[in-house]
Amino acid sequence: MSLTMTRPISRRGMLAGMGVAAGTTIAASMFSAERALAAAMPEGWRLGFADLESDISPHAMQLVQGRAPAGLIGDLYRNGPANFRRPGGDATHWFDGDGMIRRYRLDGDGAQLSARFVDTPKRRTEARAQAMIVPGFGTAPGGGAAVGNNDDASAANTNVIPVGEDLWALWEAGSPMKIAPDTLATRGFHTLGEGLRHMPFLAHPRIEPDGRIWDLGQAGSQAIVWRLSANGALEAASPLALPRASYIHDFTATARHLVIVLQPWIHTHTVFPVIDGLVWQPDLGTQVLVLEKDDLSQRRLYDLPAFSFFHLGDAWEERDGTIRFEACIEPDPTFALQGARDVLVGRMGAGHLPTLSLIALHGDGRGELQSTGTTGEFPRTDHRRAGLPRRFTAHTSLYQNGTLARGVGLFDWTSGKSTVHDFGPDHMVEEFVFAAGGADEMDGWLVGTTLNLAARATELHAFRARDIASGPIATWRAGHALPLSFHGSFVAAR
Repeated sequence: MSLTMTRPISRRGMLAGMGVAAGTTIAASMFSAERALAAAMPEGWRLGFADLESDISPHAMQLVQGRAPAGLIGDLYRNGPANFRRPGGDATHWFDGDGMIRRYRLDGDGAQLSARFVDTPKRRTEARAQAMIVPGFGTAPGGGAAVGNNDDASAANTNVIPVGEDLWALWEAGSPMKIAPDTLATRGFHTLGEGLRHMPFLAHPRIEPDGRIWDLGQAGSQAIVWRLSANGALEAASPLALPRASYIHDFTATARHLVIVLQPWIHTHTVFPVIDGLVWQPDLGTQVLVLEKDDLSQRRLYDLPAFSFFHLGDAWEERDGTIRFEACIEPDPTFALQGARDVLVGRMGAGHLPTLSLIALHGDGRGELQSTGTTGEFPRTDHRRAGLPRRFTAHTSLYQNGTLARGVGLFDWTSGKSTVHDFGPDHMVEEFVFAAGGADEMDGWLVGTTLNLAARATELHAFRARDIASGPIATWRAGHALPLSFHGSFVAAR
């Protein structure tokens, strides 16, 4: 089923007025249809947080509806935690499970699935101990945990991107882990540069249309700005002093600027687990730091109301210098603090419905934020327009609480409308990514996965990107139910 959600404001109101100014309160708004969904949780949702005990050998997926679209040839790679429990002790936070790379291969005729755990020092240590003992974001250290550097604690479980001849499995506090694209074998950590071993590298780099990679590494109020070539070679590693020690999971960028959103979730002291050293301080509000790529000393700082977030969309800059980008906002980090712990012990996690919102940063120093009124997370755009003016954002939608989405949508910033496909209450929807098929923006497909709870199997879906309303043009079903993953990339066949 598909539905179109219409913003109550006009194009002029969204892209000129922006309605909500800094200093006002953010309402946790959504449509009444979505409120109704929040009350009905699907049966069997715990399957999304279950353990896999071993790798998954390549096998054909079953075509259950439609036909493979001509031209959609390549690999969807996804990363996410897939093992949380061992006999001697469990992980206590969803974000701390062992990373597993999934490969969904599309050859123009059918689809094939394979999956393999990332062979991290953490995983090897815990296999020997038969307990989850390495400290993480929300998991305390156990007896025998020997952590000498950031990479010893890496779960390599958050994102996977193609770089040169490798895939990089990314975590937010350590080095990229190199993965073989064909076999998914672990090749070892990538050292970013001489004297830069074990340095933090966020799981959400911003990649320019020509392949250049920008990223941050953070330790409290100190950061590094990474600039890498398309093949991963270091071009620059620049120190950066931040105005505050905010928790940063994601940042964004235009063609000329880096944009760092500093939420009032502040690192106050070093402790394990990491989350215990973060304090929510809403009175501080949210700040946005804008840096010129060509001269990082040139900076601007904007003020916004307090909100919490994990993910941002690609930013763009208009002719008058205004910078705009999406943020998937929540009133506070309740889900990260408690909800992501709850789901591992069989309780539906506490949390707020994430709301897709648009932020504008004006040349006169004003920062503005406006909600679209629809739930939305995991924003993805046409990667060929990264940092450039654009019209569309793909997102997960129809959230039933802070964790579970049952829809995928496409928001049109020109019309102020989001068209959403509802998979129904038996599906847990993961991130969808764009695969190019033509020259125009979003001319191609949206490709992504759901966990079909009724079938107890993971499914792969392909949509025409600009025609969500027609539903998937093809759906394949795996022979396995894989736990929910976080992020991924589509790599077109060469």
